Parts: sequence; C-alpha cells; structure tokens
Amino acid sequence: MDETDRNLLALLGADARVSVATLSRRLKVARSTIQARLERLETSGIIAGYTVKLGVAGRLGRIRATVLLTVEPRTQPNVLTRLKALPEVESIHSVSGRVDLLLQLAAPSTAVLDTVLDAIGAINGVKSSESLIHLSTKLDRAV
Repeated sequence: MDETDRNLLALLGADARVSVATLSRRLKVARSTIQARLERLETSGIIAGYTVKLGVAGRLGRIRATVLLTVEPRTQPNVLTRLKALPEVESIHSVSGRVDLLLQLAAPSTAVLDTVLDAIGAINGVKSSESLIHLSTKLDRAV
C-alpha cells in the first residue's frame, strides 16, 4: 500500500459514496487507476465492504453498552455461539487482561437492554459480567 492508496482509503472513510470521478479529481490520477486500485484493495481484503455510518440522528433512541465478560475455561465456543444469536450484540472482541470478552451492545430501550444483560448472564459458562452504559459519545472515528 502506498500513499495514494492511503489517501484513497481516507477519502472513502469520510464518504464511501463518493464517485470514482470525484476520487480521480481529488487524487489527481486517472479514473482507470482509481478503479484498478479499488479492485486490488477489495481483492486483497484491505477493503472488506462499504457501509453506512449512523450519525447522531440515526443513533437516537438506542441505548449502547459495553459489557466485559469472564467465561469458564473451555466454554468460550458455546458462549460465543449464544452471544452471536442475540441481535443486540453488535460486536464481540477477545481481549487480554482480567476479562475474556468485550461486547458492544445496542438496544432500543433500557428495558430491552436489561433483558439482554440478563440473558447474557444466564449463558452457561459466563462466570461474571460488568456492564458499562454509554452516556454520550465524545469522539468516534470508527467506520
């Protein structure tokens, strides 16, 4: 990956809907070059897809939480299967440190969030959980 690729990714990160013609003008390279680079970045797995990033208005009404889970040894595959079945679970990360998994949740209400947290705590193999309810977002660079 060279500087042009990094600049291309930065422009797409800011607006994934920008046209190839606009990318070409901004980067001062031919449209065919942009198309070839996009194809290479997609084929190599550097670009995994294009998505919508919700703004503040799109996130209104969603209660978000981070959950730290500790699981019993050798039960993680079963725990992961059960967690993936919960639509409120947006992402699951294995982490180093005192906990085993970090979950990102989003629910339409505190009542739904409470139900989901109870369901997570009831999964066979979950030793403990700690929930951190998001109050406001100060910075979000994630796509």
